[in-house]
Amino acid sequence: MSKKEKHRAKGDQAPVARMKRQVYEDEMRRLHGELVAMQEWVKDTGAKICVVFEGRDTAGKGGTIKRITERVSPRVFRVVALPTPSERERTQMYAQRYMAHYPAGGEVVIFDRSWYNRAGVEPVMGFCSPEDTERFLDTVPAWEKAMTDSGILLLKYWLEVSADEQTRRLESRIHDPRKVWKLSDMDLKSYSHWYDYSRARDAMLAATDTPWAPWHVANTDDKKRARLNIISHLLSQVPYEPLKPRDIRLPKRQKADGYREPDLPLRRIPTPFGEG
Repeated sequence: MSKKEKHRAKGDQAPVARMKRQVYEDEMRRLHGELVAMQEWVKDTGAKICVVFEGRDTAGKGGTIKRITERVSPRVFRVVALPTPSERERTQMYAQRYMAHYPAGGEVVIFDRSWYNRAGVEPVMGFCSPEDTERFLDTVPAWEKAMTDSGILLLKYWLEVSADEQTRRLESRIHDPRKVWKLSDMDLKSYSHWYDYSRARDAMLAATDTPWAPWHVANTDDKKRARLNIISHLLSQVPYEPLKPRDIRLPKRQKADGYREPDLPLRRIPTPFGEG
């Protein structure tokens, strides 16, 4: 029995075929052009945009953020991925360490995990008390209302991956030297708490999905489609104007006026792949 037949027998919808790499790259190229247009609009208008990415382990937050930022300026698009709080930061007001990274005019700040740690990993892994989380969920809507009232466009994305796909992705990291750094002791410990994370997610979405800062949920079992969908949605939320075509021509280079390249006494690197 084929996969499609098995799904029909269970009453499920048959899985959609994975997107072809060339189709994906062609569409991503177009979206990158739109992100550059959005960047220029942000610079020109002084807009302040804050994008929050949350989700389960392996849901694809990092990969999505890389595709968003790979063709734009790091001076405009700033990624914030805060480490474990220091001893000093643990004594601060909870919001304090995050507020320091909010966008100024002409900036897009992307949080790779955010203040919502207090609603997810911290309570699930026992890093805060239930009272701490309840207090956070009670106060964060007003906190985010203050952000949006100050002129910040706040976009919140929850990336959801299925249990089977999460298992596949974690197992792939074990034997891949390019990915093994992503597999931390915390990831392994978190893996066994699937339903604790589900309950924490449900409570978080119920308490903090507001008209001024709604949650946008994306299924990421197919990473290519998920990245395209998320970037398209992000662009649709920002009222930027398309770039006007510019008539750009390279000026003439100056004449050599007798200049010759010297034989510099430098240590040149080996060229096992040939000269460029």
